[in-house]
Amino acid sequence: MSTSHTPHDLRPAEPRDVPAIVGLITELAEFEHLSHLLRVTPQTLHPHLFGNKPVVEAVVAEVGGVVVGFALFFTNFSTFLAKPGLYLEDLYVQPAQRGRGLGGALLRHLAALAVARDYGRFEWSVLDWNEHAIGFYASMGATVLPDWRICRVTGDALLALGGRPGE
Repeated sequence: MSTSHTPHDLRPAEPRDVPAIVGLITELAEFEHLSHLLRVTPQTLHPHLFGNKPVVEAVVAEVGGVVVGFALFFTNFSTFLAKPGLYLEDLYVQPAQRGRGLGGALLRHLAALAVARDYGRFEWSVLDWNEHAIGFYASMGATVLPDWRICRVTGDALLALGGRPGE
């Protein structure tokens, strides 16, 4: 990993950033081989970031005034700690900007935000094949929890579980 650092700015996302964030989400989906699941558009993301009842927040990383990375996160809750937590849904930095400190800066920014909000933890998931990311997160002090698995219900299964089969 390069030790050179590119001058960058981290800031809360603004409505004008939504198209750039969607572009970065598209790049992330391609990297993770999950483009077939992609449904996001600027029109579908905008209300969740900036509507009447936002459910997510985002921080963008800019280099030379261009958005080259983002972190999208939301508040979750730990019943054991009886405190909210910060859950990082996605963090992505364009490949040409990697190795220059942006990913670490985004993680430190979010950790500082969790501390400032008196949250009990900061957590996220990582794909088991992404050894580079796992190593990076470990170097930042994260513990990869080997005993936990993510459970997910979507699409028709979600409709059936929610009592609306066949929709």
